[in-house]
Amino acid sequence: MQNRYDVFRFALKCVLIPAAAIFLIYCLNIPYRKLNEDKYMDVVKFDMLGVQYPEVHIGNLGSSHGLYDFNYSSLQDRGFLCFNFANTSQSYDYDYAVLREYGNYMAKGSILFIPVSYFSFNNEVVNESEAEAMSLRYYHCLSPKNIPDYDPYIDITANKLPILTAGKDILKLFPNLQLSIIAHAAEDGVNTEEFARRAKERYSRHFDNKETYFIPERIEELYDIIAYCKEHEITPILLTTPYSKYYQEMVSPEFLQEFQSTIAKVVSDTNVSYFDYSTDGRFYENLTLFMDADHLNDEGAAYFTSILEEEVPQLRDYINK
Repeated sequence: MQNRYDVFRFALKCVLIPAAAIFLIYCLNIPYRKLNEDKYMDVVKFDMLGVQYPEVHIGNLGSSHGLYDFNYSSLQDRGFLCFNFANTSQSYDYDYAVLREYGNYMAKGSILFIPVSYFSFNNEVVNESEAEAMSLRYYHCLSPKNIPDYDPYIDITANKLPILTAGKDILKLFPNLQLSIIAHAAEDGVNTEEFARRAKERYSRHFDNKETYFIPERIEELYDIIAYCKEHEITPILLTTPYSKYYQEMVSPEFLQEFQSTIAKVVSDTNVSYFDYSTDGRFYENLTLFMDADHLNDEGAAYFTSILEEEVPQLRDYINK
């Protein structure tokens, strides 16, 4: 009799302990899922397509250079619907994925700027863990068929059970256990020494420890993006956004030659236009237009976009027709 009781008690533990663990995970997952969504607010903008943006007249793809360096306020005031499809560290494979998902909202004859940054033919992310963290956001805004290297398990953990991959982020559920972090606001004005130091950090992120600066797959993805635009009657325009002299001066002539040759071949093969503002004198030494060494601030982005309105024939003709 005792043996039967022991077997029953053991079996009950085998059922109750996993059940308790599953219940705990479920209970923690509910509040954590709400907190976790805050990390992906940058892709919530895509929900506006088809609602606030029934169609898009002017837009752009890109990584952070696309995200921060366009300011369409003046164009929107004139009645044009403009949308920024860019996200930080967004490489051409994800640009193409975003375009396949949402390109149908681009109006016929619309303008799409495609930034070509110095890291565009490589990756801006610096390690595998950063790449994995970056890719998670696309599980919140793209359908499985358009997500590069789609993984069903990641889909489940990203959208249904994010608590399973929370790691140290689980501390967000217990604010009293988190370490105190003090943030210091930036000083007013431009500190050129600090600006130069941060320029070195940006350069290091983009150039150090890269096996190659020109991955063939990235180049092919740019061709795919251009082909999609032409097939859907969208006008693609390549451009390199302004950089400060502190960033640009560190880039080697050898890299620039290969970079320019790569773009020249793409332009020749596809007959698209390319505009290079990387060393434009209106920005190059005017640090008040930058928020860091290679990203414009709001004022700089508005000024840059106004220049595009005047100097890019396709855009000028489109907005004046």
